[in-house]
Amino acid sequence: MDLTNLSKGVQKRKLTKRVGRGIGSGHGKTSSRGHKGQYASAGAGLPGAIFIGGTSPMHRRLPKRGFTNGMFRKDFAIANVGDFNVFENGTTVDAASLKKSRIVVGTFDGIRILAEGELTKKLTVVAGHFSAGARAKIEAAGGTCTLIAPPRPPLRSKMGQGKNSAKKKITN
Repeated sequence: MDLTNLSKGVQKRKLTKRVGRGIGSGHGKTSSRGHKGQYASAGAGLPGAIFIGGTSPMHRRLPKRGFTNGMFRKDFAIANVGDFNVFENGTTVDAASLKKSRIVVGTFDGIRILAEGELTKKLTVVAGHFSAGARAKIEAAGGTCTLIAPPRPPLRSKMGQGKNSAKKKITN
C-alpha cells in the first residue's frame, strides 16, 4: 500500500441528484416530488423547524404573561476593591484603565464598585456606582470616589400628545 491507492474507491464529492431527465433515469416525470400536494410545485420549500401544519403556531397558542425590561435594562460591569492593587499609588482608576488592565472585559453601560478584598493604595476611582463598603475602603486607604452622574431622562411634552393637542381649548 502506498499513497497512490490510499483513496481508491472513496468518492471525493457527492454528485447532485439530476431530476427531470426522462423516465429511464428513475427521477423523471414528477422529479421525485409525487403527484400534486403542497410541495409538488416548483418553488415550494420544506417547512421550517417550528411549522406545525394548518393549526395555529405554538408561539401564538401559548399564553403571554409577565414583563421583560430587556430592552431598557442596563448592564453593569462589576469590579472589586481588592483588584485595584495592581495600579500605582495616586492613579485615577476609570473604565478605560480597568479595561486596559483586564479587570473588566466586554461591553457594558457602567461600572459598579463592590467591597470584596482589601485596598492598600491611594487611588482616585471614577465609576457609576459604589457600594457603601467599597466607598469606605477606598476613603480609608486615602483615596477618593468620584461618581459619574447617569444620563438625564428625556423631557416629556407637558402640552399633551397626538395630532389634535394644539386644537384643544378650554371652554367655560
